[in-house]
Amino acid sequence: MKKNICITLGDPNGLGPELVCRLFSERKADRAFLMIGPENGLKYHMEKLGLNKFYTVLNDPQEIIGAEAGYYLYCPEVLDSFKLKVGSAESEGGRCAGESLEAAMTLLNSGIVFGLVTCPLNKAMLQLAGFDFPGHTEFLATRSGVGRENVCMHLGGPRLKVSLVTTHPRFIDIPKSITRERILRCIELTDTLVKSLGLDKPIAVCGLNPHAGESGRIGHEEIEIIEPAITEAVEKGYKVEGPFPGDTIFHFAADGRFSAVLAMYHDQGLAPLKLLHFSEAVNITLGLPFPRTSPDHGTGYDITGTGKASLKSFKAALESAELMVDAQ
Repeated sequence: MKKNICITLGDPNGLGPELVCRLFSERKADRAFLMIGPENGLKYHMEKLGLNKFYTVLNDPQEIIGAEAGYYLYCPEVLDSFKLKVGSAESEGGRCAGESLEAAMTLLNSGIVFGLVTCPLNKAMLQLAGFDFPGHTEFLATRSGVGRENVCMHLGGPRLKVSLVTTHPRFIDIPKSITRERILRCIELTDTLVKSLGLDKPIAVCGLNPHAGESGRIGHEEIEIIEPAITEAVEKGYKVEGPFPGDTIFHFAADGRFSAVLAMYHDQGLAPLKLLHFSEAVNITLGLPFPRTSPDHGTGYDITGTGKASLKSFKAALESAELMVDAQ
């Protein structure tokens, strides 16, 4: 029997329930998948799309242990009274996302489920609901006990794969968040991932400043922090090169010269990634004690319920989680 996987529905007012309904209603399950979140989100989209019920409701999530292949749903009691407002950014949607993650983490930490796919949430609504985390990555790192400093956000598509040294700090806080230790940790985690994918080209490391600092003329982070981290990584046996200017390295990486790029901050790495792979990239949190993936897009309130959202990224996230869980 294949290992089961948990799926949080994210913000029910966003795309998560729609994507789940559209994909799972036509996809035969080869293992037990446990969805967590309120049922009314699924009911809304099933009715709108004319779909038959494709899942079994569990009153106790532990019933997923030894369950037959199929789709199952568990709604935490605290979400029983949730009122759906499709396409709206509401704090209650953030509360649903947060409570669903809390329930998933209990199951993952207990070894009841073995992998996690997260549907999109709205970070502002999550925080408004009282969950003090910038996003999924920080939430999972904290709740798993690993710690934020030990995980690395990675997004990958067919041509370009990108890891991030920092995730969601304010732009003004980025330089002080970049340390030699942090860069080394991200190199180590990215190296493990690319090797598991059978890739053997070097990892390219971005500079922080324009032109990678121009030998100190435009900032000193490259000389004082990034270059020493790369040197130490090479001494430890990692295939890594840089620092490279952020305005050129992604072209060469997408051309196949590098297995992945380690970017210093969110938009430096994800702008080129999303330009190439907006509807098909997968978000992976490296360093957690369990596989975690998600589609590389947000809640999409403006198109929720229209059927216009692509399934590619969610489908790729699900398939990646299955591969990673089976490889454990």
